[in-house]
Amino acid sequence: MNYEGVLTKMQTENGSPIQYYLVFENDFLHMNQLLDKKVSINFLRYQCLNCSLQKKIYRQGYCYDCFFEIPQAADWIINPEMSKAHLGMEDRDLAYEEKVQIQPHVVYLANSSSVKVGVTRKTQIPTRWIDQGAHEAIEIVEVPNRYLAGITEVALKDHVSDKTNWRTMLKNEIKDEDLVEWRNKLKQFIPTEAAEYYLENNAETNLQFPVLKYPEKPKSLNLEKNPFYEGILKGIKGQYLMFEDQTVFNIRGNEGYVVSITVN
Repeated sequence: MNYEGVLTKMQTENGSPIQYYLVFENDFLHMNQLLDKKVSINFLRYQCLNCSLQKKIYRQGYCYDCFFEIPQAADWIINPEMSKAHLGMEDRDLAYEEKVQIQPHVVYLANSSSVKVGVTRKTQIPTRWIDQGAHEAIEIVEVPNRYLAGITEVALKDHVSDKTNWRTMLKNEIKDEDLVEWRNKLKQFIPTEAAEYYLENNAETNLQFPVLKYPEKPKSLNLEKNPFYEGILKGIKGQYLMFEDQTVFNIRGNEGYVVSITVN
């Protein structure tokens, strides 16, 4: 079977294990059903996720011009402490920023390669944890806007990492942590403005990924250097496809690439 479309991050359903779907404009693949099958990926061209033009992708699936113009790629996306919509202050598009920023956000701990702190909209739980390849996670605070979540994350970053080591995550070289204990330990560092939103009675969430075999020495597939690849799919974790020959392919990192995928 052959499928063609522009890559966007895989959609997921939490389960035992998590279910993954690669969605194209006119088709979709249930990726769990491809495990242990030969899959080929052929890079055809670029297509910006915003303007749909055939322009080289710069970051996050967008061409250079769109990345520096649209609100979906503004600095507050990566640095939520820079959010200003709650003050009525516009960055690129106040209507969009109010819609996204002024809604419940969660600061959480997730264990992907080690314990890290992160921020997401409440509606993105547990999707955000799945996308990061976290096998366990827990909420710390639930606040009414993105700014409060951002300043809380900044304060906690002095005491816990905010990065994921993708190689460690994919090799599954991780240990279970007591995230309730971590949450309680970090409570004292929550900023005063967010302290009332601390969550103290919740339990950690555990996630199970569809993996038959983890790579020992993962090597990342670069479609620009190697526009055609073929291998046996052995697992899916985070937004990565993992193949028998140790090759791993980051779907999220290749958004905006138009590919054809063949399954044998």
